Amino acid sequence: MTKKLSLLIIFGGRSGEHAVSLMSARSVLNAIDPEKYEVHQIGITYDGQWLTGTDVLGRFEKDNQDYLSPALLLNEDSRVFLYSRKGLKIVKEAPIDVVFPVLHGTFGEDGTIQGLFAIQDLAFVGGGVLASAACMDKAFTKTMASAAGLPVLPFQVFERVDLLEDINAIVEASEKISNYPLFVKPANLGSSVGITKVHDRKELRPALLKAAKYDRRILVERGVEAREIEISVLGNQSPCVSVPGEIIPDDEFYSYTDKYYHGEPEACIPAPLSEEETERVKQYAITAFKALDCAGMARIDFFVDKSDGQLYFNEINTIPGFTKISMYPKLWQASGLPYPQLIDSLISLALERKQENDKTVRKFED
Repeated sequence: MTKKLSLLIIFGGRSGEHAVSLMSARSVLNAIDPEKYEVHQIGITYDGQWLTGTDVLGRFEKDNQDYLSPALLLNEDSRVFLYSRKGLKIVKEAPIDVVFPVLHGTFGEDGTIQGLFAIQDLAFVGGGVLASAACMDKAFTKTMASAAGLPVLPFQVFERVDLLEDINAIVEASEKISNYPLFVKPANLGSSVGITKVHDRKELRPALLKAAKYDRRILVERGVEAREIEISVLGNQSPCVSVPGEIIPDDEFYSYTDKYYHGEPEACIPAPLSEEETERVKQYAITAFKALDCAGMARIDFFVDKSDGQLYFNEINTIPGFTKISMYPKLWQASGLPYPQLIDSLISLALERKQENDKTVRKFED
């Protein structure tokens, strides 16, 4: 018999996307083949506690963490182990071969926890520290994408401290970006949390303050009446892409409420694009994936301006949603890769990435 891989799923986290993480984790756990993996769980609370035990996800879903124990990961003799603390006793629970961080937003998708895994020399699903941090910041991502030759909408970034000091100056600077509508977003967050489509100055002020609640950097960009196109990427050095899909939101844009609480949003898979448009989306996606040094997976989002058909790069999500309605797995399903096999591929890519990283010499010898 082939030995099972010891797989650690981590979810929750100190983020506005905590609840989405739990939904994604449930879908991932339901899809994992128990014949291939010995699955362990860590849930991270809103205040940053790492907890493990029996049915961790179920307890988090019920918002009742009673009977769970504090958890930690330690590297011993080049092997990472999961430990729990029970009273004053530290208990070694299991060795860990690979971790799947099903974490969205800050402290999960922004390079911080990826740095912890890298320090522990632990294989993990998804992009490394650089890609995770860079793609988490929407403004930096757009800057890098533009440098790689991809078209982006005009934008500007403002600091929360400046906003709170002189909101009138920020309003005036925002209005110089373009005519209304404008989109106001926290620079570092996903799942459309804190995003507002602004139609006039009256709406701009509360939108800026709303975004500032979720991040110290606020992105304001030109708004367009656009089709929202998404495509999934899978791979390391030689990534492949899914068919593109189009989201047709109930709201004015694909908002948090529309994504997770209106039921299943309307999605056209594959997106009704011409062959030329489809090929351009695919090529742009691969260009962006490589330019930002992504690995394992990413969902890359584009806008198509309804007025002139111009394609714009929007953003990269390095840990895309894995809920039952999320586009990343749905696009791969439509491309011939079922959910369980997608999970297998992501885990294999994580192990492959670690093998490549292990070739790097860490000790200088003249």
